[in-house]
Amino acid sequence: MAGHKAVATNRKARFNYEILDTFEAGMVLRGSEVKSLRAGSVQLKDSYATIRNGEVWLENVHIAPYSFAESGGHEPERPRKLLLHRREIDRLFGKIREEGLTLVPLTIYFVSGRAKVELGLARGKRPHDKRRSIVERQQKREMARAQSHRRV
Repeated sequence: MAGHKAVATNRKARFNYEILDTFEAGMVLRGSEVKSLRAGSVQLKDSYATIRNGEVWLENVHIAPYSFAESGGHEPERPRKLLLHRREIDRLFGKIREEGLTLVPLTIYFVSGRAKVELGLARGKRPHDKRRSIVERQQKREMARAQSHRRV
């Protein structure tokens, strides 16, 4: 994902989940959805991906209707098909079924004019893990602050 400008980022995903692996998937979109994405009118909060009938679907992603679209544009929260290789889908399906993992969209961005989504294979964090994450983040901030004061 380096070098690509993110259109939307799911900031809560890395806090609520432990990301074990990431995948890049293409998105099947309508024209008005692409226009809304380029305008940044997308929200990934509470979104997830599922595997149905050997296909990966992105659920609960809100892409706002494009105001200049003819005939109403698109439905904002419709399920959207994701494009992955068959072996990736089979591998993901096995991990999700056996290990109880979930697929969470992390970012949406454009590569060569095509919308891509970065999916994370994730395990939910327990409350004590979340508290540990907060403490670690605070410690890193304090260390960086101390180092910046030391340089001056």
